[in-house]
Amino acid sequence: MKKLATLLLLVLASGSTLAQDARPADVASVDSIVAALYDTISGPAGKARDWDRLRSLFRNDGRMVVHSTGKDGALNTRVLSLEDYITRVTPVFAKDGFYESELARKGEEYGQIAQVFSTYEARHAPADKPFVRGINSIQLVNDGKRWWISQLLWQPEGEKTPLPERYLKPN
Repeated sequence: MKKLATLLLLVLASGSTLAQDARPADVASVDSIVAALYDTISGPAGKARDWDRLRSLFRNDGRMVVHSTGKDGALNTRVLSLEDYITRVTPVFAKDGFYESELARKGEEYGQIAQVFSTYEARHAPADKPFVRGINSIQLVNDGKRWWISQLLWQPEGEKTPLPERYLKPN
């Protein structure tokens, strides 16, 4: 028992990820992990999302951050753990369809890190007009075996923050 406790402390202290096993194709490249991210959150109303698949894309210490303008015009930043996000959106996805897709992407890689600005739009059904657009800023790391999402920060388009043309053109 003492060895198990010591091992657990070492793993936690090292910042190691203990996430679910990922599909190898989902985490083989920056392109594949971004595609898997969009795929996991999209679907019709009432369809259970594969939250284990979403968890497998993120480091255990990964987070999701939304930066938006409130109804009062004030800027608001909410930092969510992956579990906070899942708890927040599960009832919404039970009632409403949600399909988020990538319109364009600007990205950079250096060594084992990557930064992706992924312009998105979201619909309630695939044929519907988008109800929101914005930018997902995705920070990724590669541990030598696979890609991990470290953080997803997004900001919806607003009246004072229209999407610049440079983020609407595919690479």
